[in-house]
Amino acid sequence: MIYPIVAYGDPVLKKVAQDIEKGSIDVQQLAADMFETMYESSGVGLASPQIGKSIRMFVVDGEPLDEEKLKDFKKVFINPVILEETGEKWGFEEGCLSIPGIRAEIMRKEKLKIRYFDVDWNEHVEEYDGLAARIIQHEYDHLQGILFTDYLSAMKRRLLKSKLTDISRGQVKADYRMKFPVK
Repeated sequence: MIYPIVAYGDPVLKKVAQDIEKGSIDVQQLAADMFETMYESSGVGLASPQIGKSIRMFVVDGEPLDEEKLKDFKKVFINPVILEETGEKWGFEEGCLSIPGIRAEIMRKEKLKIRYFDVDWNEHVEEYDGLAARIIQHEYDHLQGILFTDYLSAMKRRLLKSKLTDISRGQVKADYRMKFPVK
């Protein structure tokens, strides 16, 4: 099932998502739907708030970035907790399916350690660096109610205000189905 992507301005994107209780939902089916939605939208990551579900789950697949290290980076993260972020901060231009047409350089730490469950409820503690870490950090932020635009300077946010307002009103072109808070 392909879900519409929730657009900037929807309150679900600013809420801290809730943990998923084992057995409360079919995480395998939801993961399959999220991957299908992400691929349809040409994304490399998708967090559950972006499909209107305020629960702690996201999916990633770095293969479209065509980087050797990301070739097999396809995962589901349930109830993730970033345990630590280390290394130097580095900039990379990020975008977001919920904020089409806007990209900005965001500074993030280069490495992280994360604890999460997979769709079979096996617990993992793993370390990532580079673009894999960045994709995780971006999607994890969604579970915390944080968007990449929250990292921009006040001046840059003011410059983008009318574009962001247009997105929330549905006055934006996207190659995928979206759900807008104000229409």
